[in-house]
Amino acid sequence: MSTLIITSLVILSLAILGCLIRLFLGPSIPDRIAALDTIGILLLSMIAVISILLGTEAYFDIILVIGILTFIGTTAFARYMERGVVIDAGDE
Repeated sequence: MSTLIITSLVILSLAILGCLIRLFLGPSIPDRIAALDTIGILLLSMIAVISILLGTEAYFDIILVIGILTFIGTTAFARYMERGVVIDAGDE
């Protein structure tokens, strides 16, 4: 079982490496945003697998925080791309 978990960590690491390449060389901003979102999800997955490997529930709070930050970051980038601003000040 430990070998399977280590193998999954290696595969997740390679996926993060591929996303980093897309993040730096991406032809467009939406590609880079998608790569950044995917890196966040893969990082979340790696922490979950490490939690299983160590047999502890101590990392569940970290997983939750990373998930929330990934969602907020992706939403902010999408709003910026759509409107040009992240926070709309209203009718000024």
